[in-house]
Amino acid sequence: MRTFGEAPPPPGFLERLKTSLSKTGLGEILTKKKLDAAAIAELEEALIRADMGTVQAKIITAAVAKNRYDAEISGSELRAVLAREIAAILTPIQKPLVMDDSKKPFVILVAGVNGTGKTTTIGKMAKRLAEEGAKVTVAAGDTFRAAAIEQLKVWADRAHAQFVATKAGGDAAGLAYEALEKARANGSDILLIDTAGRLQNKAGLMAELEKIARVIKKLDPGAPHAVLLVLDATTGQNALNQVEAFGAAVPLTGLVMTKLDGTARGGILVALAARFGLPVHYIGVGEGEDDLQPFVAGDFANALVGAGEQK
Repeated sequence: MRTFGEAPPPPGFLERLKTSLSKTGLGEILTKKKLDAAAIAELEEALIRADMGTVQAKIITAAVAKNRYDAEISGSELRAVLAREIAAILTPIQKPLVMDDSKKPFVILVAGVNGTGKTTTIGKMAKRLAEEGAKVTVAAGDTFRAAAIEQLKVWADRAHAQFVATKAGGDAAGLAYEALEKARANGSDILLIDTAGRLQNKAGLMAELEKIARVIKKLDPGAPHAVLLVLDATTGQNALNQVEAFGAAVPLTGLVMTKLDGTARGGILVALAARFGLPVHYIGVGEGEDDLQPFVAGDFANALVGAGEQK
């Protein structure tokens, strides 16, 4: 087994995450001196606005208020308590991307609607995996967007990864099959396959995903070995619908959450954790190469409530 994504984040990443997640407005709520009914109601509303969902907001608020109702509490203590409750929900989904060396290449199918940062995420993953010692092949399976093919080629070059593409509008399933053949031939450890994010309708998109998975099984019955869904944090509660829709087409094994720098809805990860329990392998807070980092529940919870970095 080979585990990727366990290296510590670069300097400044946690600070950027904290700055990004401060947009939830929770920091303003967490200056209350007394945990009375009004403060508790205000906290619950803030959690709902941060897209944790009504049920999780109630559960977390009740846990925070337990044995503390009407008590004097410092802002720092309240932040610490809230961070612990959020981290408890998120910790089960903090799982690195583990790849079985006996499955060579380890095939990762990456899905997501257009605009989530899916293609960029694949490029960043390819670079990170290559830097951690893996030989990588990247397949430009979003054949409907010439820009996506070109973008992925640039990332593949940066990662010194092998690159497989077809003409714009070409058959994505055939391209995936060819990519697996080439990845086998060149001795790649990992094959990353991009997929389309939008066809004429949702049914067409899901049918294509199913076809890609079905076709590559002809070469390797166990493939794809991982299916990652890339979600855009700015879509808020719609992320839940996307997990349901894509999960019905292909069995999802993990999530990547991007664009946490552009939203006041970072709590959506809490709602996703509670509803689906799918591992979150990476989170993104920007466009830079180092802005995609492994998800760490404690760091995320602390950043969300402004409680400082986890020690």
